[in-house]
Amino acid sequence: MTLRVLAAMSGGVDSAVAAARVAEAGHDVTGVHLALSKNPQSYRTGARGCCTVEDSHDARRAADVIGIPFYVWDMSEEFDREVVADFVAEYEAGHTPNPCLRCNEKIKFEAVLDRAIALGFDAVATGHHVRKVDGRLVRSVDHAKDQSYVLGVLTAEKVAHAMFPLGDCTKEEVRAEAERRGLSVADKPDSHDICFIADGDTAGFLNRRLGARPGPIQDEDGNVVGTHDGAHAFTVGQRKGLGLGGAPHPRYVLSIEPVDNTVTVGPRDALRVDRITGARPVWSGSEPLTEPTDCHVQLRAHGEVYPASVVQRDGAEGPELEVRLAEPATGVAPGQAVVVYDGDTVLGSATISSTARAEEAGVGGTGSSSGV
Repeated sequence: MTLRVLAAMSGGVDSAVAAARVAEAGHDVTGVHLALSKNPQSYRTGARGCCTVEDSHDARRAADVIGIPFYVWDMSEEFDREVVADFVAEYEAGHTPNPCLRCNEKIKFEAVLDRAIALGFDAVATGHHVRKVDGRLVRSVDHAKDQSYVLGVLTAEKVAHAMFPLGDCTKEEVRAEAERRGLSVADKPDSHDICFIADGDTAGFLNRRLGARPGPIQDEDGNVVGTHDGAHAFTVGQRKGLGLGGAPHPRYVLSIEPVDNTVTVGPRDALRVDRITGARPVWSGSEPLTEPTDCHVQLRAHGEVYPASVVQRDGAEGPELEVRLAEPATGVAPGQAVVVYDGDTVLGSATISSTARAEEAGVGGTGSSSGV
């Protein structure tokens, strides 16, 4: 069956090879590059593979080699509203957002997919390293490059209209294939930075957006041990850049209170949590888990995977995900995603809203629960 497929081409090697594979499979493919900045010169330069000023040219050259039509879509308004503004607002609220996750959710698999369907396309293909098996997201065979975590926010409907041609191979195999196909991006470096913060200075970017707001840094007992220029410049688990000296042991950010602009620090052990609450659950690979269920969760991109008991319950502001970790985790920051897995298969996700330790929550161990 021949499908009309819109191939999202970032200008990197992964999306180029993905588009080539879909075209080679006999589908009717059109390439599209997303222009995400109102002022491209404000984004970083250099061939890094995501949102640089050179990427549109690289994507166009790849489309020419593949032999498919190519267009550039201006998504700068949507990107600024859904990703950049959200990033600033989340930090202002004391959270630690993941802008790549937000971009996948709101831009690549909402705004783009909606437009693609309206134009008569059947699916959108991307270069994400993830598999789709029986309509569900499954980790890539290359676990080091797996991107299922940042796609865990997708609904089942969005997954149904997505194609991920690279999930069955490693990054080295992708680069070798790009070389064989004559794609000039074969050796293009991967991107690891936030595309809209050109100099990599997140604190400086937030200060320019939010302004300086001096406040106290306190220990767990409420003793003021230092000052800061804005609580939005910190994240839970942070050790460097606190400006604190003289303590016998390293201190880490334990919590951020945006209302009174206070940052609380303490020892690493105080970061250990085993209770997580997630807001706005999304289920792409399962019906909502309304009974406590044994599974695994991932709490950050390329982070450790933890055995846990997970259940969705009704909260004061809607459904909530309750997660009880079998072993404590450290540095779990509100604003990040908790993605739920059955083995390598994504079941769903939620946005972390709060964390606690069992003794603080007044509950016992994880207890027994039914399997997935």
